[in-house]
Amino acid sequence: MTMTDPLGDMLTRIRNGQQANLNSITSPASNLRANVLDVLKREGYIRDYERMQGDSGKPEIRIELKYHEGEPVIRTITRVSKPGRRVYSSIRDLARVSNGLGIAILSTPKGVLSDSEARAEHVGGEVLCNVI
Repeated sequence: MTMTDPLGDMLTRIRNGQQANLNSITSPASNLRANVLDVLKREGYIRDYERMQGDSGKPEIRIELKYHEGEPVIRTITRVSKPGRRVYSSIRDLARVSNGLGIAILSTPKGVLSDSEARAEHVGGEVLCNVI
């Protein structure tokens, strides 16, 4: 069965894993998912991730979730641009997430970047998700 929103699936797995206080979760692997996880790791929202071979022989990603004093570091993670409604933003129109306390993850011509990295590079793009 094909999946219509692979990135949304991974974000939901992260959200569910943190609600269940799991140390790590697995998700099917793709380059977009790995690029989003790179941003989450750089910004300090997850410990680490690694690509591995799954039981069915398909590649998977194991994501190590991060907690601070027993509370999940990621309080909310929401998908902005969906398959049925793509959301694009120029760098001038990109709003700050929770007055700068959170990040937006963008897919830009220079790769997948956080909103602060996109502002430094002065590029806009598709807003993938918001993380607080």
